[in-house]
Amino acid sequence: MILSAIITAGIVVACGPQGDGGSPTGQAINITGAGATFPAPLYQNWFTTYAQEVDPNVQISYQSVGSGAGLEQYINGTVDFGASDAPISGDRLKSFKERYNADPIQVPMAGGAVVFAYNLPGIDELKLPREVYCGIVTGKITRWNDPKLVAANPGKTLPDKPITFAHRSDGSGTTFIFVNHINTVCPDWPAGVGTSVNWPVGVGGQGNEGVAAQIQQNEGTIGYVEYAYAKLNDLPRALVENKAGNFIYPSPEAASKTFEGVPVPEDFALLVPDPENPEAFPIAGLTWILVYPKYEDAKKWEALKGVLTWALTDGKPIAEKLSYVPMPPDIVERVKQTLDKVQTA
Repeated sequence: MILSAIITAGIVVACGPQGDGGSPTGQAINITGAGATFPAPLYQNWFTTYAQEVDPNVQISYQSVGSGAGLEQYINGTVDFGASDAPISGDRLKSFKERYNADPIQVPMAGGAVVFAYNLPGIDELKLPREVYCGIVTGKITRWNDPKLVAANPGKTLPDKPITFAHRSDGSGTTFIFVNHINTVCPDWPAGVGTSVNWPVGVGGQGNEGVAAQIQQNEGTIGYVEYAYAKLNDLPRALVENKAGNFIYPSPEAASKTFEGVPVPEDFALLVPDPENPEAFPIAGLTWILVYPKYEDAKKWEALKGVLTWALTDGKPIAEKLSYVPMPPDIVERVKQTLDKVQTA
């Protein structure tokens, strides 16, 4: 299957009662989830809209605690679903299989860009060549008037000030997407790939919210955040050089180009650390919701399944309005088939 997405700008959210996917009994069903901050604005909007306009009896509490914490809660069985911007793998995958004697089920809900947002008064456009942003994250480029930055931004008066790099301090799928790209394109990157890494340089913030606040409150700071957070906080976003050598301004349209023409594996664990498409913004990824292979409470599962199905279909305009990349119809159909395999007691 091929993942491709066409973003239509300016769509107004309009959701009416759907009649299906609601709570099977008409009684309140409380569902808990935890994980990624990357999609938190989207999930919170989806879940609130569903309760208001589709079925008020289905109440979902989502804790935006970061992908790492969300995966741990999912493995430990303390939530009804987990959420992560990094596919479950390695020791976590092993732990899940040992505990449940089955494979986890992860389904993609949306895509998005991870952007370099910055605080540099008077500089409303900033180009970052690969050599430059690799230098910033490794600590080899430390001042805004570094000759390589100046050369990439002719006509701009970059200040003689230190660069502060802001990164996540918690386990984060946004970090995973970011360092998966950095590890691919920066030859001297020392920290590898993971939801948490040992940063060579910089200051940490909790969640996408914390990094956005670090950037917003401290002049001379640059850091990585999910696109929606940069947009919500009105943070300037840098143009980033992609594999084809083009400088791409981050947008949902440019993020969607990352995934076009790329086969999606059976378990949906698609990673595109350095897209080939010359129009693609180079740092983008998917975000997944993880559900269990079996639920003891059949009514709760049917309600959760209804919400997820609605989100991917009737909830698509909300994803577009909030600047995420919706899943295209072929992937939505595959997700529906996967959710149909979940068993109940």
